[in-house]
Amino acid sequence: MQPLVLLAGMNCTRDLWTRGGLDDALTPDLTIDHLDRQIDRLLDELPPVFVIGGLSLGAIVAMSLVVRAPHRVAGLLVAAANAKAPTDAQRSAWRGWEERLAAGESPRALQRGILPALLSPRSRAERPDLVERTLRMGADTPADALGAQLRLQATRVDLRPALRSVNVPTLVVSGAEDALCPPAFHEEIAEAVPGARLETVDAGHLIPLERPDAFGAIVRRFRTEVSRARSAGRAGAP
Repeated sequence: MQPLVLLAGMNCTRDLWTRGGLDDALTPDLTIDHLDRQIDRLLDELPPVFVIGGLSLGAIVAMSLVVRAPHRVAGLLVAAANAKAPTDAQRSAWRGWEERLAAGESPRALQRGILPALLSPRSRAERPDLVERTLRMGADTPADALGAQLRLQATRVDLRPALRSVNVPTLVVSGAEDALCPPAFHEEIAEAVPGARLETVDAGHLIPLERPDAFGAIVRRFRTEVSRARSAGRAGAP
């Protein structure tokens, strides 16, 4: 079985991946303020070949890494993501967060302000435990790490043209109630990557937090499929 690497989204931690049966995953933090340099760090630290997945910013980094170093990647998992370049409005919002951090506002407080974008209405109303875990991920993210992630966001590019050349097994997972990255974004990614499969889960943006069992089952099944395909490929090699 290939090692599994999972990259959390901005202002999130490895707690995002717990409770879904993915405990053996490697979960490096995103702490570098430029996309290319973050990928350099990951390629230096990760095993020779791996299955990589991510959510939101983590998925953007994962997609970018596959485009740059496809020989290192056995499979790609993209969840709750947007492959397009940042908009002016997004850049302005990220600068605003940086200014608020510099003024002393905490990552937890910033997280509270975007809860409607992160969790589905039902989870916000009926699952105070998930609300607290979402806020605690912000509290557990150092301010300097969040600042680096905000600057990393600004170095993103439109990945859609490059995704057409991706030639590894790819699974795209969308949250049906994702207010930040709606299902149409994931349809676009799945259409761009040859042979990609799209699955939709009844959840908001933080899919693994809201639906850990469903998300974990999807990822474990995908990882097994990738492993079997690689084994079959080696067995059939001359």
